[in-house]
Amino acid sequence: MSHLVAPSVLSADFGNLQRDIEMINSSAADWFHVDIMDGVFVPNISFGFPVLKALKQHAKKPLDVHLMIVDPDRYAQAFKDAGADVLTVHLEACTHLHRSIQNIKNLGMKAGVAINPHTSVNMLQDIIEDIDLVCVMSVNPGYGGQKFIEHTYKKISALKEMIIQSHSKALIEIDGGVDLNNYAKLVHTGADVLVAGNTVFSSKDPKQTIIELKKEGL
Repeated sequence: MSHLVAPSVLSADFGNLQRDIEMINSSAADWFHVDIMDGVFVPNISFGFPVLKALKQHAKKPLDVHLMIVDPDRYAQAFKDAGADVLTVHLEACTHLHRSIQNIKNLGMKAGVAINPHTSVNMLQDIIEDIDLVCVMSVNPGYGGQKFIEHTYKKISALKEMIIQSHSKALIEIDGGVDLNNYAKLVHTGADVLVAGNTVFSSKDPKQTIIELKKEGL
């Protein structure tokens, strides 16, 4: 499978959100990446269910919803109802991670687990066979436009080995600081999904930038 590109709606122009949604719809992008932040788990607040529902109405591609919130189990059903196709929870926010994953799957969504830059991929060893996606944070979560953390490459390699050894089908998603300079190395190292925010939406030609990010490179 060639890698996927998921533009991050957090970097879109909220004064022209429908325009940017339609741009993604007509582009080579594969998913919409939607960051939900509560101001508690991360030091920022994004948007809630009304915006997500509006996004779902117009989006023609799957919604990849990344929960950067405390107690995500409380809201799994609500995110399903709002239109999430992939629902990713943070390992650091879940007391009973296996239960959280099973709940997401039972609701009919694909289940992802995100890990912060300081969290070892070894923490996923006992859950890797049960999940559809691992979101590796390559910046500290909460804000867009941060510098990519170089140690991420080692984490991707270790995670890829774990997935192969356990016969897991989990995809590796990279979120944070992905740009035209590092995307090819990320894919070569083992990334399956690239989340790109500022790189896409600050571009003079976002659709062409998405095409560039879709290239195999190297």
